[in-house]
Amino acid sequence: MLAQEQEPTQETDFFQRKPLKEEVFEYLHKRIIAGKYAPGEWLRQEEISSQLGVSQTPVREALDLLVSAGLAERVPYRGVRVLQLTTEEIVDSYAVRLLLESAAARAAALNRTEAQIRLLADIVEQTKALVTLNDMSQQRQLNREFHRSLVAASGNSLLTRLYEMVSNQFPDWMLYEYMFRHPELLQPSLAKEYQEHKAIVDAVAVGDAGLAAQYAVEHIRNLGGELITFLRIPKTLLDATEEQLSPLLTGS
Repeated sequence: MLAQEQEPTQETDFFQRKPLKEEVFEYLHKRIIAGKYAPGEWLRQEEISSQLGVSQTPVREALDLLVSAGLAERVPYRGVRVLQLTTEEIVDSYAVRLLLESAAARAAALNRTEAQIRLLADIVEQTKALVTLNDMSQQRQLNREFHRSLVAASGNSLLTRLYEMVSNQFPDWMLYEYMFRHPELLQPSLAKEYQEHKAIVDAVAVGDAGLAAQYAVEHIRNLGGELITFLRIPKTLLDATEEQLSPLLTGS
């Protein structure tokens, strides 16, 4: 429990440098990714506060962070529960990510700044060493930061806002949860993700808009393969979606 960790260990020293709401957020984040909380399960503020030995204020703030991160949803007059997406919602978010990220990668190659390239490259390199189950919470957060930063590099603020909405409906945390249950898939999957992200950054860095868009589309399509394999999303649905979108995908 967070409140009972009194020994001056390296771990608690690390926690003491962070706001309590972020400690609680990371605790809940890791439990969701590890499958300790099921989709649709309610996250009771009082219960979590009692379990961790902290007041309800940081718990409430941590739940807000979970909602912002797309792992939970707030239901009016009822509380917060782990996000539970329908197959249709997942397919819709996959389709829109294909469109937005191909357009964003193309625009980023044309509009990026040196600072944005450095940020993207730094995020990718940070993920390279995160290959264990204990790293999954940080890996997921960096993954989301990478995609948000790529879209931001497009220079289009409306596109960035649209992407924020869409990314919260994409079940990336469920993919990580599957790897918790099948750790033999962890390192190969993360190694592939690293190479795909690096290829996108390299194309954006040299200003090759077509190649950047192509790599972005290939990356999202590979995520689609994981939706099929890990989450049992029907392949026919994703294939039909891709066929409909094919003429619109820059670089495909």
